[in-house]
Amino acid sequence: MNDKLIFRFVAAISVFVFVVVLILNRKILPTPDVMPAFTPFLPKLNAILNGTCSVLLLVSLYFIKQRNITAHKRINILAFCLSSMFLVSYILFHYLMKVETRYGDLNGDGVLSASEIAAAGSLRFVYYVILITHIILAAGVLPLILLSFYSGLQLQVEKHRKLVRWTFPIWLYVTVTGVIVYLMIVPYYHF
Repeated sequence: MNDKLIFRFVAAISVFVFVVVLILNRKILPTPDVMPAFTPFLPKLNAILNGTCSVLLLVSLYFIKQRNITAHKRINILAFCLSSMFLVSYILFHYLMKVETRYGDLNGDGVLSASEIAAAGSLRFVYYVILITHIILAAGVLPLILLSFYSGLQLQVEKHRKLVRWTFPIWLYVTVTGVIVYLMIVPYYHF
């Protein structure tokens, strides 16, 4: 395959995923009447997958610094598979949930009262800064991951290195902040 075709394929996948996530977050599609029993576990699963990917990315960096290309490649394939599982789980959770969880919403009614906002304090601002940067970078890193993954598998070393200079820190930031967002929002889940 030529690079132009790969770029179009990556762009199509990236746009498709972005549109699906946008549709699910806007609650355009009807959700099931009864939430499946496994739904409350999905955010924890997502945090576990993100945390595992964070560790794998660091291990991958270690292996490439040691010039152990085989281990580096295997670890990256595993990180890619786990990130793909995360994406499926994330999409499934946002499809199944009827109401979005809001930071600081202690009673779970979907509305932040003045007392709930006051109780959340400045951590609410910190949460939203982390969440917004996480969301923006998560949307942008998908095409970088796909292109980096492809160039690595094709042994296009120079292209892979150039891409990974951007992909690695962004992907690592997204996986780490995914765990942080979970830890900050989990007290406000009401299933």
